[in-house]
Amino acid sequence: MRHHVDHRHDRVLELVRARGSIRVTELASELGVSPVTLRRDVEALAAQGKVQRMHGAVVWPGETAARAEEPETGGVVIGMIVPTTSYIFGDVVLGARKAVEAQGGRLVLGVSGYVDSEDPVQAEHLLASGAEGLLVAPSWFGGVPSDGQEEWLFACGAPTVLVERTAPAVNPAATLDRVRTDRAHGAALAVNHLASLGHRSVAAVLQEGPHATGITDGYLTSVRSLDLKTVPGSPFARGSGTEYDEVTEYLVEAVRRHGVTAALVHSDEDAIVLVPRLQARGISVPEDLALVAYEDEVAALADVPLTAIAPPKQAVGELAAKLLLERLAERSSGSEPGPGQHLDLLPQLRIRASCGGDRGASSAG
Repeated sequence: MRHHVDHRHDRVLELVRARGSIRVTELASELGVSPVTLRRDVEALAAQGKVQRMHGAVVWPGETAARAEEPETGGVVIGMIVPTTSYIFGDVVLGARKAVEAQGGRLVLGVSGYVDSEDPVQAEHLLASGAEGLLVAPSWFGGVPSDGQEEWLFACGAPTVLVERTAPAVNPAATLDRVRTDRAHGAALAVNHLASLGHRSVAAVLQEGPHATGITDGYLTSVRSLDLKTVPGSPFARGSGTEYDEVTEYLVEAVRRHGVTAALVHSDEDAIVLVPRLQARGISVPEDLALVAYEDEVAALADVPLTAIAPPKQAVGELAAKLLLERLAERSSGSEPGPGQHLDLLPQLRIRASCGGDRGASSAG
């Protein structure tokens, strides 16, 4: 095995020396190996000072940067993998794109459709197309990896920043840079605001998925710290198969049997669906039940404009892209990498009519 690796390294050096510089993807194709394998070879040779890497190209030492900067590259290429381009991710992608383009680079997108096996497929395609690093929101159902779901992140061999995802300290993915919304803080903002309006019994209805754990933690922590009444069954988890009738019935019972006067609902769409259903059952918003939605994508457009928690979506994408660009610059210059970074951005509370607050007011997180 080592003989084959050494032979491939010799061929890499031979081709780069002959041409001065060559694209990584072109070199991989010529040698008949995957871009991932070729990138590992180049990393090993660059660490020995035998070649240099620059914007998707392998450069023979002493060659000018201008020769490495082939016109087709258009600057650094960043790959980004998201589960969908709707929901919060449209704005996250927009923030990342602006940051990359501001540095003269290009963002290329892969979409996994919330299928975890699709993440490495998209990564392989993006890297083969010339991406030098990856911004990734993996399709981890609970927002954290399980059963080795993180392994491909290290196998791909490219600098990677996690976006709106995390990993427990015992998981290897915890060593990766990450940028995410502090969703627990957002839930706490919502509960604290409702408590400030005099509500002592606050329910929660959440969608199952990557963000449920953080919102649940913030909700429960605030309920306990403010000594609010514990609401049976809260947070109520709405799975993909849960009918809205079940959620409506839960809230109706919470109001009539348990004295609930306010609720946190994730997401905006669920809150918008629930308001007329509750009104049909004789429960008015905000007179009988104050509501705070979580996401603030369309909350302001509801018939009763919804107070909402607004994650800093574009800022998440922007800071993740800038962090990855810094990592690529460190690697290109051969400088010592800086310490890993875990950045948690705070959402905002935007106050509207659904909780009885003043229309149009807002409060920073």
